[in-house]
Amino acid sequence: MKTTLEREWQAFWLCLGFISRIPIPVRIDYSQRLMNQSSVYFPVAGLVLGAFYALAYTVLVGFLPQFVSLVAVLILHLWITGAFHEDGLADAMDALGGGFTVEKRLAIMKDSRIGTYGTVALFGALALKLALLVEVEPVWAVLLLAPALSRLAPLFLMALVPYVTDTDASKTKPVADTFSGERLGAATLFSVLLAGAGSCWLPELMTAFVLATAVVGVLWGRQLHRALGGYTGDALGASVVLTELALLTALVAL
Repeated sequence: MKTTLEREWQAFWLCLGFISRIPIPVRIDYSQRLMNQSSVYFPVAGLVLGAFYALAYTVLVGFLPQFVSLVAVLILHLWITGAFHEDGLADAMDALGGGFTVEKRLAIMKDSRIGTYGTVALFGALALKLALLVEVEPVWAVLLLAPALSRLAPLFLMALVPYVTDTDASKTKPVADTFSGERLGAATLFSVLLAGAGSCWLPELMTAFVLATAVVGVLWGRQLHRALGGYTGDALGASVVLTELALLTALVAL
């Protein structure tokens, strides 16, 4: 019988494998319960991704211009995550922009094709992210911390807004079912401590983190509840992109 530590270790790697293409080096005894438990590690997995981005930028900027280095890191991000959250943003914007009923919006969101709304949102988000990264300092610290801190907002949405995609084929369904308040508290504590530690390099980080998480959580959550009656997996992915953009915007503004 697996110990609690062994279950949590597997849950972490399952989470990292869920949001990225990083190979899982441990054997996972998959179950829907373990998949659900893994969601608490979204911020931790984001920190692992951030470490790759910060390291890549530090190496590249040593012999390439900053802008070129940031474009390369952005491409690395899209490759290592399979554009997982960006795909969610595009699908969500297509659905909200092109559907006039809840049923039609959910049908559009399940369509793998990308439309005008999704294309505009995707390119706009990537361009804005690049423009904001050029303005922040130190860049390596933002690349390290932003992917972790931006992944708390979807956990709040999971806890506070109902899940509306009921198909058994949904990749998010095992993550979304019965997400516990205790695990949300653990993820929140980790994120707050991380933001506090990051304030050594970015004094405005804690304020920016709280503002970004609250604004996206409230406004995006309200929009989803009004337009869909709840959230979907694509909507969670979109919340990560939106929170990261809000975080970067707040850092630049402050």
